Amino acid sequence: MKKYYYDMHIHSCLSPCGDNDMTPNNIAGMGVVAKLDIMALTDHNSCRNCPAFFKAAEQNGIVPVAGMELTTAEDIHIICLFEQLEDALAFSDFVDSKRIPIRNRVDIFGEQLIMDENDEIIGNDENLLPNATVLAVDEVPDAVRKYNGICYPAHIDREANGIIATLGVFPEFPKFICAEFHDPEKIEEYKSSYGNLPDKIFVTSSDAHYLWDINGRLYSFELECEEDAVSVRKALFERLKGL
Repeated sequence: MKKYYYDMHIHSCLSPCGDNDMTPNNIAGMGVVAKLDIMALTDHNSCRNCPAFFKAAEQNGIVPVAGMELTTAEDIHIICLFEQLEDALAFSDFVDSKRIPIRNRVDIFGEQLIMDENDEIIGNDENLLPNATVLAVDEVPDAVRKYNGICYPAHIDREANGIIATLGVFPEFPKFICAEFHDPEKIEEYKSSYGNLPDKIFVTSSDAHYLWDINGRLYSFELECEEDAVSVRKALFERLKGL
């Protein structure tokens, strides 16, 4: 068994709230500085910077995970992760069909930049990414599973877009195996307040929008596997599925 240090909630410059310095190569480079082993890119309602991030991460010895922070119809944020990049991109296309097209106001919300592996701008999303999709929270797990992914509620200890703040409970259905905390010091408080939380797998991630927000070697999973990226991702997903 080996500890793999992670940060699995990071936004790139594709998210309008993400700093334009959050390019794929800069994120991977910061992962090296922070001595991380695994990093997931989770932009709002899109995976379109994941291909460039995969190349940047692999060049820097980081195990990349393709993901998304999905906004449900109830305005709840759900982390969606995919073992295979191709599945993430297919899911991203599916989510595109569930978005409500509202033109992005760059002067208010910020740019939404799509990058290549050289951090060159190759496009932008003209419609605002973070706003709610038409997918209800109880529809998301099945939708993600169809693309061989896993999902869990993001930052459940926050008021903004947290599942508990929105619903008043951590729901029994749909059944989530994992839950993300932003502040791990709140885990025990929430476990005592919400009876169905103690059996969850807890993930603590930064929700980084700036390079300096990315976590250092703070949080880890113990995984037993070969040390190549494919094997580590496979072991990570087995862990997050509770296998």
